Amino acid sequence: MIALSLAEIAEVVGGQTHDIPDPSVQVTGSVVRDSREVEPGSLFVAFVGERVDGHDFAEAVVAAGAVAVLGSRPMGVPAIVVPDVQKALGALAGHVVQRLGATLVALTGSAGKTSTKDLIAQVLQSKAPTVFTPGSLNNEIGLPLTALSATDETKFLVLEMGARGIGHIRYLADLTPPRIGLVLNVGTAHIGEFGGREQIAQAKGELVESLPEDGAAILNADDPLVRAMASRTKAKVLLFGESGEADVRAENVRLTDSGQPSFMLHTPSGCSDVTMRLYGEHHVSNALAAAAVAHELGMSVAEIATALSEAGSLSRWRMEVTERPDGVTIVNDAYNANPESMRAALRALAAMGGASRAKGGRTWAVLGKMAELGDEALAEHDAVGRLAVRLNVSKLVAVGGREASWLQLGAYNEGSWGEESVHVSDAQAAVDLLRSELRPGDVVLVKASRSVGLESIAEALLAGGAQGEVDAR
Repeated sequence: MIALSLAEIAEVVGGQTHDIPDPSVQVTGSVVRDSREVEPGSLFVAFVGERVDGHDFAEAVVAAGAVAVLGSRPMGVPAIVVPDVQKALGALAGHVVQRLGATLVALTGSAGKTSTKDLIAQVLQSKAPTVFTPGSLNNEIGLPLTALSATDETKFLVLEMGARGIGHIRYLADLTPPRIGLVLNVGTAHIGEFGGREQIAQAKGELVESLPEDGAAILNADDPLVRAMASRTKAKVLLFGESGEADVRAENVRLTDSGQPSFMLHTPSGCSDVTMRLYGEHHVSNALAAAAVAHELGMSVAEIATALSEAGSLSRWRMEVTERPDGVTIVNDAYNANPESMRAALRALAAMGGASRAKGGRTWAVLGKMAELGDEALAEHDAVGRLAVRLNVSKLVAVGGREASWLQLGAYNEGSWGEESVHVSDAQAAVDLLRSELRPGDVVLVKASRSVGLESIAEALLAGGAQGEVDAR
């Protein structure tokens, strides 16, 4: 964080200082909520959770070098006490962002947020110092913590914004007002909570409504609900996608033998070839979104294409591709899942399987529950199972309870290939099955919602060889 004295912080957040001998002492380190991340000069933010009360760690974090604690009660250590810690954290983040003068880029969407955020960050880092959301810390706590990690050298701040209801993105955008707002898509993630895609569109569109007149809204030309958001902003609108009307688009899209996308990138300033290190054709849309942001910020098409071609995956368990010594390839995409991302991952698996089939290898889709789909759950799981058949994925292993049975049933009902599908009760059963049947050249995709924890399958297959058990969950 930029250096601020405890007195300044107390004034910004409307707090009272307690047990602080010298209010002019500055916070020169990071602002953290995890006591394990404290370093000399840190400010520790004490939240009261369901199982852990951050105030209980006050003495330990000060002993570890924290300058003070931001909390809701005195703790006998240097502290700034406020009525609402979350509100105070947001106020501090907004103050720091205003002081910095960095260009703030915010993005949202039903699928692909984190992968696209990582691409934007890597492209902009090639131009100037950039701070961006780590992983998927995109809520009312993660976003301000990310903003507070910016320093005086930061030129670009890239913030991912998530939502589970109307008003959530408006709240985040009010905390840290963006100049550039990107909306990727409106899908079915969390549809059970929102009640429908129109409600999701209403929530995601709050981002473009927050933009200033001299800002820019980057919108997906191929998603009608996103494109319609152009009417909800006074900012400049820049379209990306496959549509001929898109300002930033891709032509001659193809996949390499290993499943990595290659295309000709077109921007208003010219065109250039891109071959990505990431896997799956769905990353083309993510790359176009990143390219549109970079174009708006003044990068040349050659600079953008080079950065996109060099960019890798920064976040764990998102199409992580690892080849074992025996020639089996494990694709760990188990961080999260919704119908759109599940379809994209299956298509990527099918593309990667082209080269493996030539060597006698097979493709395996190890899939689990997609959460928060409400009344759409049965139909969406059934559809994913059917898609696996249509893409000629060799084997489907559906892991878990009711939703997994719907995946398997969809595959079985799609055609005779469905006999190659199997439903197993848990991760250990899946690992046992795979260890007994995998052979060199096989490609294994592992994917489900985060709550299912199927990354343990991928990790067991990579670490355990033919022995050992999956971590209990």
